[in-house]
Amino acid sequence: MNVVRFSRLRAGLTQQQLAARVGMSQPALARIEAGGVVPRVDTLDRLLHACGMSLEPLPRAGVGIDRSTIRRMLALTPSQRLRLATKEARNLAALRR
Repeated sequence: MNVVRFSRLRAGLTQQQLAARVGMSQPALARIEAGGVVPRVDTLDRLLHACGMSLEPLPRAGVGIDRSTIRRMLALTPSQRLRLATKEARNLAALRR
């Protein structure tokens, strides 16, 4: 679902109401929601702001993650993982004392 449409519906607004809030026509908003037009960043920010949302730059999921530990854990059998988790839980409990 389009982020503008999602935000508008979450805010409980009609296209007409959102368009009026940001000073654009309802057909222009409909084209954005339909994916026929890609809005400029400032327009997208205004639309989301009018819905009580905001743009927030976040790193993409999985970028910059060292997967070597994950691979090592997946190579273990379930019983080996359980033993390791038990050992680590004991270590954590000891640190808390």
